[in-house]
Amino acid sequence: MVILAVDLGKVRTGLAICDKTELIASPLGTLEERNAEKLILKITEVVKERQAELIVVGLPKNMDGTEGESAVNARTFAENLSEKCGIPFVMQDERGTTLTAHNFLNTTNTRGKKRKQIVDTVSAVIILEDYLKKRKNKSVT
Repeated sequence: MVILAVDLGKVRTGLAICDKTELIASPLGTLEERNAEKLILKITEVVKERQAELIVVGLPKNMDGTEGESAVNARTFAENLSEKCGIPFVMQDERGTTLTAHNFLNTTNTRGKKRKQIVDTVSAVIILEDYLKKRKNKSVT
């Protein structure tokens, strides 16, 4: 199944995708759009172009596992995106993904503007990898 992952940021939204084998999450890039409706249209184009069958949206939970305003906004966005695209979505806990992305970018010595432009994409890859691991473990048990 082709799965598209979305990491919603305040300014930038990172995208990642896997192919039908569901083995590797690959970065697709970052969209810079503050308007939710316009962002949904841009992501819908990617969904159609890549023939995605499922959308995984990062769920920004608090560190204690509770959900605040950001999580509510992410769920609402995911519902609207799913409705527009006509494909289902799942929410994936994204706690720690930005920190992990920054640590990865530290090891590759990625700094400045380039870092700012790709951190959300790296986070989207991590979100998708986490979802794929969870999905694989469920099918095994």
